[in-house]
Order: sequence, then C-alpha cells, then structure tokens
Amino acid sequence: MTCSTRRVFLTTCLVVLLVSSSGSLDKKVSKQGARIYVTNESSGDLSVIDASTLEVIATVPLGKRPRGIHASPDGKTIYVALSGSPIGGPGVDESKLPPPDKTADGIGVFDVKQNKLLRLIQSGSDPENFDLSRDGRQIFVSNEDDSKASMIDVASGKVTKTFAVGEEPEGVKIAPNGKFVYITSEDTGTISVIDIAAGKITKTFKVGRRPRSVAFLPNGSRAYVNAENDGTVVVVDCIKHVVIQTISLGERGVIKPMAVLLSHDAAKLYVSTGRGHKVFVIDTATNRVSGSFEVGERPWGVALSPDGKTLYSANGPSNDISVVDLASQKVVRKVQVGRGPWGVIVVQQ
Repeated sequence: MTCSTRRVFLTTCLVVLLVSSSGSLDKKVSKQGARIYVTNESSGDLSVIDASTLEVIATVPLGKRPRGIHASPDGKTIYVALSGSPIGGPGVDESKLPPPDKTADGIGVFDVKQNKLLRLIQSGSDPENFDLSRDGRQIFVSNEDDSKASMIDVASGKVTKTFAVGEEPEGVKIAPNGKFVYITSEDTGTISVIDIAAGKITKTFKVGRRPRSVAFLPNGSRAYVNAENDGTVVVVDCIKHVVIQTISLGERGVIKPMAVLLSHDAAKLYVSTGRGHKVFVIDTATNRVSGSFEVGERPWGVALSPDGKTLYSANGPSNDISVVDLASQKVVRKVQVGRGPWGVIVVQQ
C-alpha cells in the first residue's frame, strides 16, 4: 500500500468512525426525550438543558428581556415574549431609566430543531406573557406598559384585535374549552374575561393584590390565581367568574405567591413564592395547603417533567434552576443558566 493510499484509507476510517459516533450520540439524545428551556431576562438569552443529564447544551441569544415562554402544541416551535422596556420593579425610579426600545417588543419565534430564533412577531407594547390556543393558531398577549391585551393570528403574524384591560397586565390563560381567556392585571388586582368568539371583554372582577398567574382545572370549572401581595391563592368559579375561596399561604410580604402550576393529574397545585424561597403544595380536592419545600432564591417560573416526578424552578437572583425530586421534596441539583432566569418550560423531543 502506497503512502497516498494509506492516507486515503486512514481518512476514510476516521470519517466512518466520526459518523458512527455522531449517529450513536443522536440516538442517545433522542432517547433522553426532553429538554428544559429557560428564558433569562437580564442576559437576553435562552438556556437549553438536557433533561436527562441536567447539563446546559446551548445558550441562544433571543433579544431584550425574554420572559413568558410557551411551546406550540406540536412542540416544534417555542414562543418567547421579548420587551425593549428597561427593567423596573419595586424601589426603582422609573424616571431615571433609559427610554424603551419599541423595536425590540414582540413574540420571538424559536425553531426547536434548528435551535435558533427565526423571527419576531409584533404583538404590542412591552409584552410580558401570553398563551396559545389549543390549535396553535392564535396567541393572546399581555402588554404590560399600555394596559392592553393583544390577539395575534400566528399564520399572518398580525395583531387582529386589542383589548383595554387593567393596569400592568401579566398572566394570560385560555380556558380548557377554548372559549374565553383570563388576563390578570397586577396593579388593579383584577382579571379581565375575554370572550374569544365575540371578540370582547365580558367581565372584569377583583381577585386580590398583584395577580400574576392562572391555572384552570382540566374541566374548566375552577381556576387558581395567585395574589402576590396578599400571600394568598384565590379559587375562582369559572362559570360565574367570581372568587369563591381564598387560601392563605403565609405572612404577607414574606410569602409572595408568583406562579401557579397544576400537577399532570390536577390533584396538586404548585405555587412558587418569590422572596419566600419556597414552593407550596395545595391539595385541589380540599383546597388546603398540604406542604411546602425550599427551592432557592426568589423562585418564579416553575415547570414539571413529563412524568410529573420532577419540578424545576427559575431562581432569578442566583441565576440558576432548581431541580426538585417531588417524592422527597428535596432539591437534588442546581443548574447554572443565564442572568435573571424568569420562565421555564419542558418540551418532549
């Protein structure tokens, strides 16, 4: 065998070896089954975590202030609320903040397979959170700084309707029957009920101070809404759209309910509590607190693994995600992500 032939042979063997290794890796990744996606508000990017190894496998730039995050029904696309308004919040003199960059406002469209942001859908001023219809054709968005909600047609990428809601709208949730949407307004402490078919707000009602998140029971009979500044979660009759019960979690100002999330069987409600450092568990059969556990520094967004055995919490100040084994209610791992993690979802691959 000549030197030239030997080089060709060795090169061919190396290519075959690399292709074989790559194929094995692809099969391994596909078997792992799920990835965790985290929006990092301060660093403006998306952390992608392998749910099996709990390693960050990618950090993807998104734009300014990524917060709300949801996947399309088929799991192929991830949508993210992006905002060019500077970060404010309690204790911040907003008159000294730089002017907002309205060109950065919108809903980012992220392709899961390509692992990149494809485009930005204009959605209104300072979008914070949103929800998708079951068929993935419509998005309802809360636009924080102009007290409005937007309805977007995904195919055209156009706003088809706007609604005047309460001040500082945040939480958005479409009812299980797809007929109406709840929009929470932090500053006014209300929920606006949007009738989707009629294209109008049919009712606005009080739910407590600084509501941010909504979770509907699968049958749509009740909803749970946090009241951050009251230290409570309220139970809503979704037929009459009225509060029927208030569940206290602890001392006001110490325990600050943020996100509400139902277990897959809807038997439990998980509530993150910000400065309270804990996630509370509510038994939805009795509407009583059944326990709580420490997760980290100011937990906000929460998500569950596909099998419902693990909870993930986004801890803003410590720039990490807590991984909680729900059987033992213990943090088994913390994963460092970008700066100011806000939202977290899990997508089956």
